[in-house]
Amino acid sequence: MEKVGKAEAVYVVELSPIIDGTLKERILEGSIRGRVLVPAELVDYLEYISRAGDDIGTIGLKELQDIRDAVEKLGLTEIVTLETVNVSRGHVPRDEKELSHMVRRAARESGLVVITSDPLSRDAALAGGLPVMYVGREKQMLEIEKYFEKNVMSVHLKEGTSPKAKVGKPGDWKIVDISPIPMDRHTLEMIVRELISESLRSARTKVEIKRPHSMVIQHKEYRIVVAFPPVSDGLEITAVKPLVKKSLDEYNLDVKLVERLEKSAEGVLISGPPGAGKTTFAQALAEFYLGKGKVVKTIESPRDMVLPVEVTQLSKALATSEELHDLLLLSRPDYTIFDEMRDTADFQLFIDLRLAGVGMVGVIHATSPIDSVQRFIGRVELGMLPSIVDTVIFMRDGKVIKAYALEMTVKVPAGLREEDLARPVILIKDFLTEEVEYEIYVFGEETFVVPVKRAMPIRHVDKRIASAIVSTLKRYVPPRDVSIERSDDGTLIIKVPEEYLHVVLSRGMNKLEKIRRKYHVDLRVESH
Repeated sequence: MEKVGKAEAVYVVELSPIIDGTLKERILEGSIRGRVLVPAELVDYLEYISRAGDDIGTIGLKELQDIRDAVEKLGLTEIVTLETVNVSRGHVPRDEKELSHMVRRAARESGLVVITSDPLSRDAALAGGLPVMYVGREKQMLEIEKYFEKNVMSVHLKEGTSPKAKVGKPGDWKIVDISPIPMDRHTLEMIVRELISESLRSARTKVEIKRPHSMVIQHKEYRIVVAFPPVSDGLEITAVKPLVKKSLDEYNLDVKLVERLEKSAEGVLISGPPGAGKTTFAQALAEFYLGKGKVVKTIESPRDMVLPVEVTQLSKALATSEELHDLLLLSRPDYTIFDEMRDTADFQLFIDLRLAGVGMVGVIHATSPIDSVQRFIGRVELGMLPSIVDTVIFMRDGKVIKAYALEMTVKVPAGLREEDLARPVILIKDFLTEEVEYEIYVFGEETFVVPVKRAMPIRHVDKRIASAIVSTLKRYVPPRDVSIERSDDGTLIIKVPEEYLHVVLSRGMNKLEKIRRKYHVDLRVESH
């Protein structure tokens, strides 16, 4: 590029004011007059990321064309012109940071004024002695926030459909139409651009996850999920705001459970279905531990828990599992809140930190209390399970409805009678009543999770059950050699010849377990 004379005011534009729409706003309001140079490398970069599946590239290219069309249609060509020029011999930048470096270098070499809406780029240009036109908006409320009136839990915006909101509280909500007018693509893109722009200038907004066709943004207490086609069938924005913030006292927990959480629970699972209030309870527990003088940190993706500044919130999306592992092991918090655990890498990180002595609280989706424990089976040796998870809290409709304690013993598992079948068994107890509700044990190569509450006695052996048992065992025992009796306590006693007993116990028990669960009966295998 040739150096521009001092009498001529010429601008070179960065990416940020194109993406957030502020370049077009300033041109149309007359704040920018003269030549605006658009780096050809910027256009190439937008094309490159667009072809790679990043919809921000498509939005940026469309915005540039909209600016050119607006200038021409409104007759502003005598006041402002947009010119595409090469600033670095056509090299396509790898990322936005490199693109900003190109723009500043071109401004320095040719005496140009940098147009930016990114505060950091503005400060970098000023520090380098460059003239800058800062065009960033200073808005107190973003467009997405305007949808959140009183008691709105979440907002659901999708092109071609009317905007909707979930109104109420956990366990008592309804979906309402915000407006009968369907959302258009332009409005949704404007909301996305505004959020991205805000993430550049404010620490209150963070792009937590960015993938080719989706992104997750945390703006203050709002968690915003954006999905672009082809991942979704239309541009969609879902924004969620936590309405409830509670202290642990407000849950009215049994004193015995509070004492366990405070003094002895170090491997806690908070489980429940989506929307059950798990994260709200996790926040309350984090503040409870903080109030007891404990060092508390979190692992989140996205970081949407509302916590005091004393709690360090780590992003799973912006750090590897190895990095989080090292950070937490070296800093050794008393408790780490893991919100929320999804894949094997998450479970392995929870396991490793817990075995290293860090108190862990994991938030996990589960439809029943035992489901959350079963998620660990196959990911850890069974005998280590009580050392990793000692307490399970199950939530529904914002309330704690069940608490389990885990411990290990050596015994004959429920449903078996032979003394030589004694083995290590994990007992899952109702914490308050101390009643054993489930046993977990290994038999052969299979791991069984067995409810130990007795089924209601049956008056006779149902033909369907008897037929299912005989059909299941016929691979191992001739059907004529199988007999089924009902004991006084309702248990179905399956008797087979002594020579077949071993093969039934080693190979047939997992199949019999399916029958037991299907028909809700207790089964026991014995020899004739």
